[in-house]
Amino acid sequence: MAEMDAVALTAALIRCPSVTPAEGGTLTLLEGVLRGAGFECTRVDRGGVCNLFARWGRRGANKSFGFNGHVDVVPVGDAAAWTHDPFGAEVVGGVMYGRGSTDMKSGVAAFVAAAVEFVEASPPDGAVILTITGDEEGDGVDGTVALLDWMAANGERMSHCLVGEPTCPAQLGDMMKIGRRGSLTAFFSAQGVQGHSAYPHRAKNPMSALVALLARLEAEQLDRGTGHFDASTLAITTVDCGNKATNVIPSRGAATVNIRFNDGHTGASLTEWLRGHAAAVQAATGVEIGMRVQISGESFLTPPGEFSALIARAVQAETGLVPEASTSGGTSDARFVRDHCPVVEFGLVGRTMHQVDECVEVVQIVKLKAIYGRLLRDYFA
Repeated sequence: MAEMDAVALTAALIRCPSVTPAEGGTLTLLEGVLRGAGFECTRVDRGGVCNLFARWGRRGANKSFGFNGHVDVVPVGDAAAWTHDPFGAEVVGGVMYGRGSTDMKSGVAAFVAAAVEFVEASPPDGAVILTITGDEEGDGVDGTVALLDWMAANGERMSHCLVGEPTCPAQLGDMMKIGRRGSLTAFFSAQGVQGHSAYPHRAKNPMSALVALLARLEAEQLDRGTGHFDASTLAITTVDCGNKATNVIPSRGAATVNIRFNDGHTGASLTEWLRGHAAAVQAATGVEIGMRVQISGESFLTPPGEFSALIARAVQAETGLVPEASTSGGTSDARFVRDHCPVVEFGLVGRTMHQVDECVEVVQIVKLKAIYGRLLRDYFA
C-alpha cells in the first residue's frame, strides 16, 4: 500500500479558494480521494453551504469513529500584506503558507490521509465516518448542523467524534479540548428623549442609562469558575448612538456585550440575569431599554474518561507530551456534535490562525497524521 501524503493534500486544499461559504473545489477533491479508498460519500448541501459525509464500513456499525472538520476559511484581508500568496501553499524553510493552513485544512488532510491508510492496511470491525463542513467560519446553521440532521434522518451515527480544530497553544501535543464555554451576545437598545446638552433635565439621556447598565453588568462577578472551567467573562464590545453633534443629547443609543460562560450557567439563565439588570436601570432612569439575545452555543463538557485517555495516549506516544485537558478558547462545531456523541478536540498549534501569513510547519502535518493514525488503530484494537 502506498503512503498517502498529507502535506501534498494540505497544499491542494489550500489552493482551493474556499472563503466561507464558497466550497472552492475542496469537497470535490476530498470526495475523490475518499471514494478511491472505498468510502461511501454523500454531499449534504443546505442553504447554499456545501458539506460532505463519508463513511467506510457498514451503516449502523456497533463502533463508529467519527471526525469533524471544516474546509471553509476566513477572508484573507489585505492581500498585499501577505508575504506569500494566501492560496499558493508555498513552502519556505519547512513552513507552508496559506489561508486555512492551520485552521484547518491541514487537520482535515492529516485525518483523511490517516484514515485512508488505516482502512486499506487493516480494515476495522466498525466504521470510520467523516463529517466535513463548509460553514464553520460562517453562521454554522447549515454546516455541521445540516450534517447531523441528515445523519439522524438516515440512520447514521458516530460512537465517538474527534474534532480536528487547532487546540495546542505552544507545541503540538500540549493541549486537547474536552469542552467549550458557551457564548451569548446581548444587543441593548435605549430609547430616551432628545434635548439640548445645556438643559439635560429636559431630556432623558439614553447614553447615561446604557452607561449605568454596563457598569452594573461589569461590576457583578458571574462566578469563580467550576471544576473544569475558568470563571465566566463579560466584555463590552460596542457602545454607540451615531450622534455627531456635541450639543445634542440623542434620543437613542445602543450597546452590545458578549458573555463567555461555563457550565454553571445556561443561555436562558444569563438572559434572565441581563433582563433583570435592564429592567432595574429602566425603572431608575425612565429610559426604555430593549434587549435582543443571540446564543451561539451552550457550554459543554465531555468528562475525562476512556475516549480522552485514548487520545492522550496516542498524542504522548507520537510527541512525548501529555496533552492538558482544557475547556479554554472560543466556540467550535464540537458544540453541535456534543448532543450526538462524546466529542473531544485535538489538532495543531493555532498561533497563526486567521492572521496574515497564516502558516503551518510541514513537520507538524506529518506528526498530526501519525497521531490520528495511531488513534484509529488503538480505537479499533
